[in-house]
Amino acid sequence: MKNFLVKTIANAGALAVAVWLLDKITLTGDSTGKEIGTLLLVALIFGVVNFLVKPVVKLLSLPLLILTLGLFTLVVNALMLLLTSWLADQLDLSFHVEGFWTAVLGGLIISVVSWALNMILPDGN
Repeated sequence: MKNFLVKTIANAGALAVAVWLLDKITLTGDSTGKEIGTLLLVALIFGVVNFLVKPVVKLLSLPLLILTLGLFTLVVNALMLLLTSWLADQLDLSFHVEGFWTAVLGGLIISVVSWALNMILPDGN
């Protein structure tokens, strides 16, 4: 449970950095507390999407992953971010990613920041 909480916080931090760096990834709220709550909910959605959907997509795209020496992972990450944005919209959360190329860059930022935060934050072991 502690490991799940740490990964969710790392995802929330990575999403916050992407929102801060990219104008076309937006997170709005009435107050800072509401924005943090939305960010944590979006991080939960992003974690669930990455846990349930991403392995299936990676398995189905295995030939492309091999052919591109893993660079197709950037496209898979972008699709997961776009799916998270769509799900957040369905749940009336104020998080939106505008466009595929923004999602590619956002996915790259989120991957790097999440990796760095997971290295710094303690895991549940």
